[in-house]
Amino acid sequence: MAPSLLGGFTKSLAMTVLSEVGDKTFFAAAILAMRHPRKLVLAGCLTALIVMTALSASLGWVAPNLISRKWTHHVTTLLFFVFGIWSLWEGFKEDGDSEELAEVEAELDAVFKSNKGESKTKTKAFSITFFGEWGDKSQIATIGLAADENPFGVVLGGIIAQALCTTAAVLGGKSLASQISEKMVELSSGVLFLLFGIMSLLSGPGEL
Repeated sequence: MAPSLLGGFTKSLAMTVLSEVGDKTFFAAAILAMRHPRKLVLAGCLTALIVMTALSASLGWVAPNLISRKWTHHVTTLLFFVFGIWSLWEGFKEDGDSEELAEVEAELDAVFKSNKGESKTKTKAFSITFFGEWGDKSQIATIGLAADENPFGVVLGGIIAQALCTTAAVLGGKSLASQISEKMVELSSGVLFLLFGIMSLLSGPGEL
């Protein structure tokens, strides 16, 4: 049975929202929007996230053509459980303070100082977001999800979720970012990943 478009869409939407809210790129977008024109920051960040989502889904789509769908299904299931346990562990370790927000702000300050005088806001927003997302948990999860679900649904759900999260970050700025509980985000993400893992375990390849 072929993976459904709706299944890929809903899982990608839910996973991306929980993975991106409170993520390093979310905080980066919020801080950049305070220092540069919001439209340019939004355009740069969204372009980077759309490219990353499409690239990740493409890698996931290619995977079943290189190895059997059965094995890609098993690997995806394992990834969901690993990320679920990892997220829960990170959530329980959090003390409630927005440490990542402070870390991102410090990193961006260093970047601004080293590029003093440059005004290529859109390019800067794109590069910071793209490389910040590279190798991230959400990127790897997107690859795994696209390998087991309908890749078009995964791309569509991921892009809509990225647009919602990034727009909220840009419009809300640092005031919104500072109100986000990283602990709750990590715990919620962990529960969702484990739920996906259980659903994947109970179903066969292509039946999710």
